[in-house]
Amino acid sequence: MLFDHLEFDNHETVSFARDKASGLTAIIAVHSTRLGPALGGCRLRAYASTDAALTDVLRLSRGMSYKNALAGLPLGGGKSVIIAEPRAKTPALLRAFGEAVDRLGGRYITAEDSNTTPADMQIIATATRHVRNMGFGAGDSPSPVTARGTFLGIQAVLAHIGQGLDGAVISIEGLGAVGMDLARQLHEAGAQLVVADVDAARTDEAARRYGARMVPVGASHRVKADCFAPCALGAGLNARTIPELAARTVAGAANNQLETPEDGQRLRARGVVYAPDYVVNAGGVMSIPLPGETLTLAERMARTEVIPATIRKVLDLAEREGIASNLAADRLAEAVLAAGPQPRAAA
Repeated sequence: MLFDHLEFDNHETVSFARDKASGLTAIIAVHSTRLGPALGGCRLRAYASTDAALTDVLRLSRGMSYKNALAGLPLGGGKSVIIAEPRAKTPALLRAFGEAVDRLGGRYITAEDSNTTPADMQIIATATRHVRNMGFGAGDSPSPVTARGTFLGIQAVLAHIGQGLDGAVISIEGLGAVGMDLARQLHEAGAQLVVADVDAARTDEAARRYGARMVPVGASHRVKADCFAPCALGAGLNARTIPELAARTVAGAANNQLETPEDGQRLRARGVVYAPDYVVNAGGVMSIPLPGETLTLAERMARTEVIPATIRKVLDLAEREGIASNLAADRLAEAVLAAGPQPRAAA
């Protein structure tokens, strides 16, 4: 039963959508609209089961509530998943998904995520106005802003242990649009890179362009490094991998890096400083224009400058209270949610 699901966290709405004609099977989870309509991307994956998809959407939507709260946005948290092979994505399927979003009457606002693009959002927008990527062109992406925020997050967590980027060893897992751009920025700042990705062409590119050392997929967390940066799929930090972790800190762009909340305490017990994922990777959601806004790329990038300060608050609270940093971040986010909507300063 949904209400007994391990990841159910008093979500306001969980909707299951099917459309036989287009082949759509989707789940939309609205965790909270306390601060405003629930914004969160649409992820398209061939999940192993409906339960795996439900677990993902419940966790991700809760994370969006906390991410948007700590980012200071007048938005709640939601997420959606389409259960399909990426090659099965069609305009008809996307329009059917847009109709499912529209039936929620604006409680949920969708945007791009894994295996969906700004061009997909333009198709979805033919069926609903509740889409927030429309400030981007079809060939544009929030990924550079996410990468910039992640770069600043890594810089902040290293500063917490008294380490600068110049000469630091950073092990990056995942070289997609965010991970590759992050590698470029770290290289330009003087970091030494170790990289892993399922696509050998990407690791070859990072080696050629940035002098990165390549390691097999599944080995990047075992590299002796100043920071391990997960930028692929989530749940990679768990009871099996944390004992193998050889990095002093963790900060990356992947969502749901901890398999369970208890893994934050496992990291703390090992003396690893963890910057919670939804704080580090908030640049993407910060870059999406709010209603009535038109943002330049420079203005989107500028919004990420708050990320280091938030990381410092999280790590300071964790040290002061003697708790894991993921719990500290949750406490700060929950305080924002409890306070409710706040007046926004005039532009």
